[in-house]
Amino acid sequence: MTTDTTGTQAGATTASPAPPSDHHAAPPGADDRSRRTWRGTLSALPWIGPSIALIALIVLFPAGVMIFNSTRDISQSGVDRGSAGLENYADVFAIDALPRVLLNTVVWVVVVVGLTVVISLALANFLDKQFPGRQLVRLAVIVPWAASVVMTTTVVYYGLQPNYGIFNQFLADIGILEVADYGFTKNATSAFLVAIVVAVFVSLPFTTYTILAGLQAVPHEVVEAARMDGASRSRTYFSVILPQLKPALSVAALINIINVFNSLPILRIMTGSIPGYDADTTTTLIFKLIQSDRRVDLASALSVVNFAIVILVIVAYMRIVKPMKGVDE
Repeated sequence: MTTDTTGTQAGATTASPAPPSDHHAAPPGADDRSRRTWRGTLSALPWIGPSIALIALIVLFPAGVMIFNSTRDISQSGVDRGSAGLENYADVFAIDALPRVLLNTVVWVVVVVGLTVVISLALANFLDKQFPGRQLVRLAVIVPWAASVVMTTTVVYYGLQPNYGIFNQFLADIGILEVADYGFTKNATSAFLVAIVVAVFVSLPFTTYTILAGLQAVPHEVVEAARMDGASRSRTYFSVILPQLKPALSVAALINIINVFNSLPILRIMTGSIPGYDADTTTTLIFKLIQSDRRVDLASALSVVNFAIVILVIVAYMRIVKPMKGVDE
């Protein structure tokens, strides 16, 4: 008995090959999802449009004007005399006081932000405890935040005036000063240090409440588990609670860096009457270039440099600290 394989072979030879699979083909429903996304964006535009327009009006447009002015030759009367190229930037880096101003800026930002975060961390831990009158203490912490920065700085400024300042008189009454005639606001170093104290004082409420919110978000089960495992209070705090506070601490520090770097009112009131640039930061130097020297073009160039420094600091901070990275990642 013979087996006929002719039909099988013929069928095998006549069968058409399967079409090659297209690996780049869009998955089913991708076009529908894309259309839904665009429809959702367009439907949200009436709600987010005013915010976008506001950002463009008060952020992007002034920034564009600032960059444009930094490349122009503008007279003291405000007349645009044409392009200056990069000459204004060269003049900025040729300012004799710039190294001292940059050093002051670094000291100003590092000391104010560092003290603010450390003191706020202690305050937040205190306010997280149960004690009589806690709500009143929490409300008291908000007072520097609710008050005007200009008003607070002005009160301190006049309180430190020689002979009639209430703080000067108090220091004389308790024996720290021989007589109440020391000019705290007349000396560049002492005025700068007082400005640092005021800046820390007005920065505490926001930072404290940011860290307090982070503390209250720490799961109690994790803390209890650490204590049941025999961890001491200090070990529990530094190994369990503090790592959980990384997002809150990082965001608070980042926002303080931006605010303090660009802070003008405190230093302007406290050190503005001191001649020279010994108590200036880059922000107050910009103000002096506009007000005293009437160099809008030079001030614009320094503003661009200031903006670039802020961006570099933020980028470096984000890469090093990684504030958006969770503790479990």
